[in-house]
Amino acid sequence: MSDCSVGSTLLTDSLELELKTEWCNPPCFSCAFDSRGGKKFSGESYLASGALKRLILNLDPLPTNFEEDTVEIFGIEWVTETALVNSSRELFHLFRQQLYNLESLLQVSCDFGRISTLHCKANNIRQQCILFLHYIKVFIFRCLKVQDAESHIPVHPYETLEAQLPSVLVDELHGLLLYIGHLYELSSINLGAFVNQNQNKLFPPSWHLLHLHLDIHWLVLEILHMLSEKLKQAAYGHQFISLAGDNFTNVSLFEEHCENLFCDLISLSLKRYDKVRPSEALLSDNCHCSCIKELWVLLIHILDHRHKWSLSESFWSWLNKILKTLFETSSEQRPSMPVIKSRDPLGFSWWIITCVASFYQFDRHGVPDEMRQMESNWNFVEELLKRSLSVQEGILEEQLRMYLHCCLTLCEFWEPNNTIVNILWEYYSKNLNSSFTVSWLPLKGLVNIKSPLSMLDLVKNCCCDKQDHDLSKLYSSYTIFLCILAKIVKKAMKNNGPHPWKQIKGRIYSKFHQKRMEELTEVGLQNFFSLFLLLAAIAEVEDVASHVLNLLNFLKPAFITSQRALVWKGQMAFLLMYAQKNLDIGVLAEKFSYEFQERAKEFLVSKKEEMVQRHNLWTLLSIYIDGVQEVFETSSCLYPSHEKLLNDGFSMLLRACRESELRAVLNFLQAVLARIRSFHQQLCQELQKENVDLVVQSSLLAKERHLAAIASTLWKHFFSFLKSQRMAEIVPLSQLADAAADFTLLAADMPSTAPSDLQPQPVISIIQIFGWDDIIWPQLVARYLSHLLQNSTLCEALSHSGNVSFQSSTIRSWIRCVLQMYIKNLPGPDDLFVDMNPEQAVEKDYMEQLAELTRLIFKLSEVKHIFSQAQVECLPTPEDPKKALVQFLEAVGITYRNLQTLSDKSAMVTKSLEYLGEVLKYIKPYLGKRIFSAGLQLTYGMMGILVKSWAQIFATSKAQKLLFRIIDCLLLPHTVLQQEKELPAAMLTAIQKSLPLYLQGMCIVCSHSQNANAYLNQLLGNVIEQYIGRFLPAPPYVAALEQHPVLLALRNSATVPWISSLKKCIVQVIRKSYFEYKGSAPIPRLASILPFILQLFKETNVDSCEIELLLPGILKCLVLINDPQVKRLATENLQYMVKACQVGSEGEPATQLTSVFRHFIQEYGVRYSSQVYGILETVATLNQQVVIHLISTLTQSLKDSELKWGLGKNTEQRETYRKLLSHLGQVGQHEIQRLENDNT
Repeated sequence: MSDCSVGSTLLTDSLELELKTEWCNPPCFSCAFDSRGGKKFSGESYLASGALKRLILNLDPLPTNFEEDTVEIFGIEWVTETALVNSSRELFHLFRQQLYNLESLLQVSCDFGRISTLHCKANNIRQQCILFLHYIKVFIFRCLKVQDAESHIPVHPYETLEAQLPSVLVDELHGLLLYIGHLYELSSINLGAFVNQNQNKLFPPSWHLLHLHLDIHWLVLEILHMLSEKLKQAAYGHQFISLAGDNFTNVSLFEEHCENLFCDLISLSLKRYDKVRPSEALLSDNCHCSCIKELWVLLIHILDHRHKWSLSESFWSWLNKILKTLFETSSEQRPSMPVIKSRDPLGFSWWIITCVASFYQFDRHGVPDEMRQMESNWNFVEELLKRSLSVQEGILEEQLRMYLHCCLTLCEFWEPNNTIVNILWEYYSKNLNSSFTVSWLPLKGLVNIKSPLSMLDLVKNCCCDKQDHDLSKLYSSYTIFLCILAKIVKKAMKNNGPHPWKQIKGRIYSKFHQKRMEELTEVGLQNFFSLFLLLAAIAEVEDVASHVLNLLNFLKPAFITSQRALVWKGQMAFLLMYAQKNLDIGVLAEKFSYEFQERAKEFLVSKKEEMVQRHNLWTLLSIYIDGVQEVFETSSCLYPSHEKLLNDGFSMLLRACRESELRAVLNFLQAVLARIRSFHQQLCQELQKENVDLVVQSSLLAKERHLAAIASTLWKHFFSFLKSQRMAEIVPLSQLADAAADFTLLAADMPSTAPSDLQPQPVISIIQIFGWDDIIWPQLVARYLSHLLQNSTLCEALSHSGNVSFQSSTIRSWIRCVLQMYIKNLPGPDDLFVDMNPEQAVEKDYMEQLAELTRLIFKLSEVKHIFSQAQVECLPTPEDPKKALVQFLEAVGITYRNLQTLSDKSAMVTKSLEYLGEVLKYIKPYLGKRIFSAGLQLTYGMMGILVKSWAQIFATSKAQKLLFRIIDCLLLPHTVLQQEKELPAAMLTAIQKSLPLYLQGMCIVCSHSQNANAYLNQLLGNVIEQYIGRFLPAPPYVAALEQHPVLLALRNSATVPWISSLKKCIVQVIRKSYFEYKGSAPIPRLASILPFILQLFKETNVDSCEIELLLPGILKCLVLINDPQVKRLATENLQYMVKACQVGSEGEPATQLTSVFRHFIQEYGVRYSSQVYGILETVATLNQQVVIHLISTLTQSLKDSELKWGLGKNTEQRETYRKLLSHLGQVGQHEIQRLENDNT
């Protein structure tokens, strides 16, 4: 091979090769190849190049090489056809000299600067040596002539030399082998490579030396084999004598070299084995590189080939012979045999046999062939297994796992061997009670069996065709034994029918009798079940299960009591296996279900305090429940025997369970219900197919009857309990809702199976119980209805049923769920309510469930129709249920307003009231003794929106009663009417935020009422009267008036036609409540209401009627009250009213204003003349005309005052009057003059 060449010509498989005449590189060992693409060996290798196949078929080794008359070997030209005969000693001398040169290169320091030169030199030496050895092969095949030893004809001197060549070759080859020594003696083997800038790999001299040694060892074997094939007789060497005193022959040298090669390869493998733990041995390769592996493969093929056509030993015989020496003492070993020492001869023997057995998959070209027949080595493995299990000082579990892992791997390679099973079973039958654990390793399998399903999973893993590489780390040796048992039985039954199984079954069954069963511990019983479950999985399940049930009868009663859980797991595992194999479970189910019923009865009568007993019973019951669930989920067909599993034990169990236990039972129920519905759907699809055969149809109908019987059993044992628990506190609401929904869907699919009390419409009956009943928890309703609404087929069917308004009732329940979102326990006491912010007040799960229900409600056709008629865009994915409810209520109100005909309006009112239902009952819990702020805010806010948006609906006689009840309940309850009691702060806050909605809504109702309703107007006045003062800020915080709910009601609807009626009502309430007082004036209340009146007039248009109602009260305050703050506020109101009237009268004095002042003068002018004059001075500065029109009245009041007192002219009063008149211009002066001229 040249320095630049990295590939070789691949030969075809044909016997006659059509090759070109150019030189092709001879094969050699090389691990410098790209393994991507699945290549196992280099293209230059003896396997891939076809060299091995040509050797076995006795073909020309290199048909395109050495065709010239001369050949260059070791830099010298030689005659091709005579060089080996004439100069064999010289050539071998040159060969050894080249070897020495290569060994000398090892002394040179190898770094990146020298690697290129060293690589080229070493590679050149190696190629010259390989070329010479291949030349010997070609010479033997082409040129060597076999001389007739008995011929007496004189021969040519060359022929004499030629006849001596075989002996010379034997001597020289022997000498060469002695010179290079053993492979394992190489001091250091550097397999690393340098990579240059061109990505070419450059190897150090040590790499080339190792691979040259491999080439020499193999090519010597090839040459000796070719000599044997060519000569047909032994060729004796004369230079060396064996230890027995005999001369070497080509045959004896071949055998000795084979022996040495095996020793070398085993020694190299030992070095690798000694560095790993037994549990990790199979994860490591026994070969340093692919070239070592190739040498193993070459030995396998050449030795088995020679064994096939001669009396020589096979590959396994050679290997067994060498491995046996590992167990021999020093005195027993042959002197000629290299001494091989191992710290663990057993483990190493298992490992090397397993590794080498895998090499049998490579064919003569080095291509893996899994279908290739592999030669087995069972005889040696049997002896090795016996030796492994009979160690006197005991077997370490870690080592035993490794041994059996190797054995399992061999079972995959080789034909089945029952003897292996017999040997292993003999050991494990005596050690069934052992746990087979390693303290520092985790363990899957027997020790971790937690359920029947895990027992079956273990068996399933044991039966897998391909096992995990970490098997010895993950599983016990007993589990690996089960894997071996499964592998061998399956293979044997596939190849030879049931006979091998019967043999193994007899061996295993014979070990179990009454005494042996009584000796089993808990671990032993686990191992017992695992063994028989495996046998059932791979062979006759019914026969094995029957035998197991008989064997369990041998167990002692006391042991059964203590290990009943394990016995139940084992029995349930067999039941599951029956279901998986689609067998009738009747035989196993009857006895097992009876035991379950007895344990359920014990659980029912046990006392809550007997914790240990209840725990033990529940352990058994949960095994049964989980197992039966798995049976239903696993079964591909339900038989009548499945009904036996659902007996009265469940009725008793449900009554005795606590919450955590009920969760498990309800999970089981949901799983079984889902499975039954799935089976029913499949049957319906099958029955609906066309051209169903009568036999098939009859079978399907029988299956449907079986299914109906099982469904009826579920109704009987479970539904009545669920119905009774709607208001209980034990059953988790989510699971109760889920189970009820599943029963509803079952009733839709199979209505005839429902009990008689739900007939004739079981679906509607169940929905009324769990979805529309106002007394059950909203959490339950929301989750239950969400399940139903997700089933579009069911919703469509119910929506078109004429007996009940499905969508309206569902919407009503949704409204209740939203309104009661802060109620955790509807029928519970008030102390269950907690005061916290709204985000924390609702459980996250319920909020998510309510959002889901809202999303589904908005998909109902009735809801979509309402939004369509209202011409309001519906929220595509409503996330906030409260906002969604607001939008829905507003849409209903808009829809009603858009209706034209009386009949449509009447129907809409009926439908709307149906949506609300008993809405006041929904919110009543929030109004209890203990206040819940979030609930109050929701209640008042939502009801306020309802009153305003549905105002026209409430104006009808049908709905007006509900409005009255809402107002009485929320705004005018008994506590509000008790003035001496303060309302709770949370309630006041809720009312303050929502009161504008109520006021606006009530005004709309008043304006649209079908008949004059004095009571409604009275209610409106009462509401304003109760709350106008409650929300007045204390002086001087006048700025807070802007947020007064009464003012907000006016401000937010300033352009609405009915605003005047609301304002009028407010003014009337103010006049009645604040200005019509007797005795001493309520100064604090006046100080609060006067800023309100001023703000009221500032934000709305001042009406003369309103001034006529309020101005007298304000004037009264100015006259009678001396409080500076009240006077100031009253003066501001007076000034604002006068200005407002001046604007409205366009310069002319307002008639109502004049009338009010005239009445004021007449009432207070005599007694409070000075105060009256002062007030009118203030008015005169704003509007002289008003006061001018009052001059005659003022003058008359003056005279009446003087007349009353009877003291003549009142100089002081007249002086005050003159001062007022002086502000009235010319008219005032005239009146002053007239008074002075008046002598009366």
